[in-house]
Amino acid sequence: MGKRDAMHILISIIRYLLNITGAYRVYEWYLEKQLDPSRIPNHIGIIMDGNRRWSESFMLDKFDGYAMGADKVYKAVEWCMDIGVRQITLYVLSTENLRRSKEDLESLFRVLEARLDNLYHDPRVYEKRMRIKAIGRVEMLPESIRVKIHRLYEATKDHDGYYITLAVAYGGRGEIVESIRRVAEKVKRGEIEPDGIDEKVIEEHLYTKDLPKQEPDLIIRTSGEVRLSGFLLWQSAYSELVFLDVLWPEFRRIDLLRAIRMYQSRKRRYGL
Repeated sequence: MGKRDAMHILISIIRYLLNITGAYRVYEWYLEKQLDPSRIPNHIGIIMDGNRRWSESFMLDKFDGYAMGADKVYKAVEWCMDIGVRQITLYVLSTENLRRSKEDLESLFRVLEARLDNLYHDPRVYEKRMRIKAIGRVEMLPESIRVKIHRLYEATKDHDGYYITLAVAYGGRGEIVESIRRVAEKVKRGEIEPDGIDEKVIEEHLYTKDLPKQEPDLIIRTSGEVRLSGFLLWQSAYSELVFLDVLWPEFRRIDLLRAIRMYQSRKRRYGL
């Protein structure tokens, strides 16, 4: 076990002790009281990093890490909706992740397939009118997962309460390349003049084109890593970024509130 893993275990134990003593509940209440309800981000993107590291720290199977991470997604979405966030984009799997070992991918796909089934049958999806859509190179995924993704989208495509977007087999550079390729095809057909290509035209061809707000106001990354790893490269140009030193399976409502508090403490200048 490495020094970093030992530190994460120690932190987990401390958090557990603080939780059972009620200290976290008090802090959570304090954080929520500090937030300005009128400045809650409308769209939050989350890079859910640290599932494998969490399972390795506790000497568990990778499947356990992915399963715990997937269960945390339900909680995180629920917390976001409770405080008024209407759009949540979750970085589930990058195109680079698809180069992982067969064993690793099989564990991940098992969890993903099961959770897609759960979402399809979850009454809250329909009561809250959650539209759930996957973006990315979905054709690279196993057929069984593609079928479940399509079924879930078809069942929720007319919902307009909340927008839950799953970035699966996704890469930001690839998204931009595909957008440019589609625009180029329209130029070739004479539907668009080259001089008419601007940012709006590109955005109309991105994966996120049908979201009410394509750009995340806030992007949160867990696990202590400080990079976007290709997540929404075009859309994140003016997003506020918050990096948290907590592994995704241990992400708490407190962490979400802390991130939003940091977001509200900043002045968004948009280059001005």
